[in-house]
Amino acid sequence: MLATPTNDPEVNKAGRAQALAPALDAYTRTCARIARACMWTSVFGLICLIIAVTLQIFGRHVLNSTPTWAESLALLLVLYVTMLGAAVGVRDAGHIGFESLLDALPQAGQRRLRIFIHLLVMLFGVLMAWNCGLLAESVSAYKIPNLGISNAWKYIPATLSGALIALFSLEHIIAILRNHKVVPAWR
Repeated sequence: MLATPTNDPEVNKAGRAQALAPALDAYTRTCARIARACMWTSVFGLICLIIAVTLQIFGRHVLNSTPTWAESLALLLVLYVTMLGAAVGVRDAGHIGFESLLDALPQAGQRRLRIFIHLLVMLFGVLMAWNCGLLAESVSAYKIPNLGISNAWKYIPATLSGALIALFSLEHIIAILRNHKVVPAWR
C-alpha cells in the first residue's frame, strides 16, 4: 500500500522530525569533531606557548639576550588557546551559569528560557565573529613588528571563536528541541 498524504498535523510533524533526524545527528557529530579538533589545537598551542615563554626566560636569565619574537608569539598563542577554549566551553557547557531562576520555573518555562539563553549566546557569537572579522580586515595591512606577519592574525581567533560559538549554540537549541543533551567533546 502506498503512503498517502495526511492533513493531521501530528503525523506531518513526526514525519518531518524523522526525515531531519539523520541530518541533525550528522550536525551534532560534526560539532563534536570540530570541538575535539579545537581542544587538541589548544593543547598544541599551549605546548608552544610554554616553549616560547621558556625561551624568553632562558634568553633573559642565562643568555642575557631575549629572542625578540618570543613575547609576540606567546601573546598571539594566548589568544588562540583562549578563544578556541572559550568556544569549546560553550559547546560542553563548561561556562559559569546562574541557574536559580531556571530551576524556579516549570518544565515548559525552563525549556523556553534555555532556548532563549542559547539564542542570546548565538547572537553574541555572530556579532563577535562579524566585528572581529571587520577588525581583522581593517588592520590586515599592518605587521606585527617582531613576527613580520599581518596584524589580522590577532583578530582571527576571536572571529573563529565567535563563529564556533554560534554553531555550538545552534547545536544546543536543536538538542533542546529534540529533547536530547549535547555530549561533551571529550567523552
